[in-house]
Amino acid sequence: MENYYSLLGVKQDASPDEIKKAFRNLAKKSHPDVVGKGTENRMRKLLTAYEVLSDPARREKYDIAYIRFVKQSTFDYRTFLKEKTDDPFSQAKLIFYYFLHLEDDDAIEVWRNQGGLDFRLEKYLDREDWMDCAFILAEELEKRGEIFETFCLLTSLVREERKKPYFKHFMTEVETFLKELVRLRLRHAVDDETYIECLEEMLALKFSSKDEARWMRSIAETLFKMGEFHGAQTVFKDALNKDPALPNAAGLRKKLKV
Repeated sequence: MENYYSLLGVKQDASPDEIKKAFRNLAKKSHPDVVGKGTENRMRKLLTAYEVLSDPARREKYDIAYIRFVKQSTFDYRTFLKEKTDDPFSQAKLIFYYFLHLEDDDAIEVWRNQGGLDFRLEKYLDREDWMDCAFILAEELEKRGEIFETFCLLTSLVREERKKPYFKHFMTEVETFLKELVRLRLRHAVDDETYIECLEEMLALKFSSKDEARWMRSIAETLFKMGEFHGAQTVFKDALNKDPALPNAAGLRKKLKV
């Protein structure tokens, strides 16, 4: 479990102002715009630490958990969780534990052994832990080329965030990650029917009209490719209604006679 106080370089009894000041100083030194790429992971950790420690309720919860599971030197939390192979709650916590200790391969191995996407982490972790864990898992799966699994995790996070905010300003990064995944990598990772289902899932999440129009154009293109002319025509017309200036539409407009 990450020591958020050590990460920010403050004492455990630090005041909110001290925590804020420490975060701002470290953020300036670690921000990708200042020091270049490669610091995103550290910046994300700093942000998580700050959000937890600056919220009195979350800080209290974190302190209790840290004392219970980490500071007890006679208790090996990792071994305790690893031995409880038949307990999904323990295995979910083990996955998160591995991620927090940067043991990504071990975390993914446990996750796959438990069923991958069928292992519903949200059933076994607190909401905040699940959302943090799911985002880290999505990042690591994307690095390994597991695009569909990444897509499923990110869409589940967006749905949950819109029910009740947790990531807040960080959600912009999550949504950008998801949209870039769809724009650049999803099409080549799944079959036509799955691709359409994924884009329909994106539409259900209610992004901007321009975004939705582009996804609808892609659905229409895929339906046309599959020989479903009338379905493609209907979807494409809806796309044009959402965005009359829809880019890259001329070729499809001609094919569909719209």
